[in-house]
Amino acid sequence: MRLMTAVASIVDVSSYLPPTVPLAELRHSLGLDDQQARRFGRLYGLDRICQAPDQTEAELLTAAAAKLEALKGQEDRVRYVIRAKGLGTTAPYPIIPLRIATEALGLTRASAFAVADHGCATGLLALDVAATLLAGDGDPDALALILSGDKTFTPFTQWVADVTVMGEGVAAVLVGADTGRDRMLGYASRIHGRTDAVVDMTPEIVRHARQIYQSALAEVVHAAVGAAGITIPDIDLVLPHNVNRVSWTVAAENLGIPRDRLFLDNIARTGHCFCADPFINYERVRQLGLLRPGDRYLMTSAGLGQTFAAMVLQH
Repeated sequence: MRLMTAVASIVDVSSYLPPTVPLAELRHSLGLDDQQARRFGRLYGLDRICQAPDQTEAELLTAAAAKLEALKGQEDRVRYVIRAKGLGTTAPYPIIPLRIATEALGLTRASAFAVADHGCATGLLALDVAATLLAGDGDPDALALILSGDKTFTPFTQWVADVTVMGEGVAAVLVGADTGRDRMLGYASRIHGRTDAVVDMTPEIVRHARQIYQSALAEVVHAAVGAAGITIPDIDLVLPHNVNRVSWTVAAENLGIPRDRLFLDNIARTGHCFCADPFINYERVRQLGLLRPGDRYLMTSAGLGQTFAAMVLQH
């Protein structure tokens, strides 16, 4: 179990959501049969999927970061650019989308690197890494920029059988010292040791993932909530990753979280946008006025390779 090693605050969040395509129009390209299409739509709640066939990953990341109001004029304060990747490879060699994006954003003085191997839970890992780096930086005005989300670079990455359909929405998160708008209170993650699941989702691996999913998710949620010094009833809102409606309604029931505290609206609007989902959800609830000063909210994610993560923050 990995727990939070330092405290920081989210300063600003923005997302870029490319145009959406009805799930029905993707049916043939994904190879979905009638039963799978009905399950994804009627049961899982997927409707429209973010698709950007004419945009590169670098263009998507740049578009998200360019919308950060708090970044404008503060580029010299950015010491770290952290690329949170749900996938290991999202562009053909020798293209490096992160390098292209940092140059376009004028952040070439920053140390830029990627974190991966937590699948779609890597976005929350990147927040913890940013907090650790800023705590040891020595400059209280230093900032870190997280770029999250992925291109569906290969047919394998476009959907997860009987689970979800992937979207290409991305998010940018500006992180500062413990003085910003949204303070990190607790973080926990755990990898259940199936690195083979990232490349080969065999029936046996799928069965194992289903068997442990709810208990493993509950484990990290309880650990993050405990690290934050609160209890489950103290959570005002849950911002999950947008995998499907069923998994989260079951999780909410298991955890004793009222369904009206579970934000699931973006499942139908975007599809599952890898590790950008919690941040895309954050921006949406801000737009809707669903977060009030003092509210404590929970971000959660799970990734291929059977990694689970949760983070508690206070608005």
